Amino acid sequence: MLRTRVGYAGGTTPDPTYHSIGDHAEAIDIDFYPTVTRYEELVAVFFRSHNPCREAWSTQYRSAVFPRSKEQREAAEAEAARVARKSGGAIETGIEDFSGFTLAEDYHQKYRLRHVPRALAEFKKQFPSEEAFLGSVAVTRANAFAGGYGRTEQIRDDLGRLGLSEEGQEALRRAAR
Repeated sequence: MLRTRVGYAGGTTPDPTYHSIGDHAEAIDIDFYPTVTRYEELVAVFFRSHNPCREAWSTQYRSAVFPRSKEQREAAEAEAARVARKSGGAIETGIEDFSGFTLAEDYHQKYRLRHVPRALAEFKKQFPSEEAFLGSVAVTRANAFAGGYGRTEQIRDDLGRLGLSEEGQEALRRAAR
């Protein structure tokens, strides 16, 4: 994955916000190189990361995939069918047409990294605009590490390439444990 951003998708409410989300769902927008990571792999990870057989308790928190092409829709449908066969249950995760994505408020972005103040401050200095901050591959990787994602050797190998001071690296290393 290159970059991730959180926001709102799948609804008709103009200009959704956290406090006025309307019929949108909270969503994540992922930029990736399809020659490195296939869409099918991303969809499989998504279906493994939640219970796709559980009914949503609200529109805002519904589980859904928003494919951007016919091929992506077919891949999502194939994965849903595979999961349904394996689980023996009905799939509640929706596969909805992509109709746009609205960024969530900045305080929702890079949630895990926001709990590592030293590293966050250094990244904010490197990437002073919100667009640059959210567009940074280094920030996305650091957020994943802070959330406990990544193998120990991957974190060890990548930490020095994120542009952080020794103190920033150590703070992120501690958070990744």
